[in-house]
This record gives sequence, C-alpha cells and structure tokens, in this order.
Amino acid sequence: MTPKAVIFDCDGVVVDSEPMLFDLLHDALAQHGLSMSLEVLQNTFLGMTLQGLREKANAMGAQLPAAWCDDFYDQLYEKLRLGTPLVPGILGVLDALDAARVPFAMGSNGSEEKMQITLGQHGLLHRFKGLFSGQSLGKPKPAPDVYLHAAAAMAVDPRLCVVIEDSPTGARAARAAAMRCMGYAPQGNEALAAEGALLFNDMKDLLGLLGL
Repeated sequence: MTPKAVIFDCDGVVVDSEPMLFDLLHDALAQHGLSMSLEVLQNTFLGMTLQGLREKANAMGAQLPAAWCDDFYDQLYEKLRLGTPLVPGILGVLDALDAARVPFAMGSNGSEEKMQITLGQHGLLHRFKGLFSGQSLGKPKPAPDVYLHAAAAMAVDPRLCVVIEDSPTGARAARAAAMRCMGYAPQGNEALAAEGALLFNDMKDLLGLLGL
C-alpha cells in the first residue's frame, strides 16, 4: 500500500556520506586511544549522534575531550563540502514520490548544518517538506520524536507514514513511532532486520515496496 508520507534518514540513505565520516572517525579515535576496524566501527556507532558516540567511545577506552565534537564536526564539514555523492537511485525515488503526490521529509540524527551542506550541493533542500534533526529536538533516535515531528509537520497520521533507514537505531525509532520501516542495506544487515525493518538492497526496489 502506498504510504501517505515518507520520512527519509539522511546519511547512508539519501547522501552517501558515511564512508567519509567513518574514515575520519577511524583516524580520530585511533589518535585518542581507541583502535577499531572500519567494520567494527560502523557496527558499533552507525546511527548515533556525535555526542552519544563520544560518550560510548570514552566508555570503551577512548580519551575524547569535551571539545572533540565541535572539532570533529569542523573537519567533517570541510570534507563534505568538497563533494558528497548521492546514494545511487535516490533521485528516481524522490521523482516517483513527487509524481504520486506523496510528501516526504527528512528525519536525521545529524545536525541541521550537515544536512544543509550535503543536500544543498544537489539542490535538494526545498524538495523535502522539512529537514528535522533529532539533535535539535533534544531527543535523538532511538527516541521516536524526530519522526513524529516530521509526520506532524506534514499533517499525516504516523501510522500512515513509512520510514527509510539504514541503521538499527533508526529502525528502532520508527517502530517506537508506530511507523513501517524499510531498511536500505546493499550488503545486508541482520541487526537492521532484527529491529523490524523490511530490507532492500537497491533504491530501484524501493519503488515497488512503496507501491509506486
């Protein structure tokens, strides 16, 4: 059944920013006493806010100072401004939603500035019916607030919305918001499926799942 509205996560779903983020994070954590492989790093921290990541990393043995989040964001934004690709096929999904007159918004754990940087490169800022940050709301995922806020902004019952996610944290938030969740997982993701997301590995497949 075609949803009444769709809410997209940003990183890893609309923009392919996560490789840059995790490469930078890998080096930053190693410099502060916590060495992890990229695979373990992604499995451990995917979908978290930077402040939550800092707290978890320090609990695991890192020594990240209080000012680390601001410094890391400065470095990340500089890299993202150099060019952040879109996830392959996402423009076709957005075009199909527009053609079907299904509104869509964004609900991210990333900062508003990061969304402005990455989406702005591709002229996508005004295509979404709002860009909402769990950080700005003070209740990041896995709390459902950012998704519920996006649904309210579009005046759509949460139960009639579909969330597009790539992290178990985001899928858990969708479930808490009583929203169906479809999980973008090009390499598969058992943890994402375990949170109730219906997995797909190509954005072309999402069109059929959304009834478009």
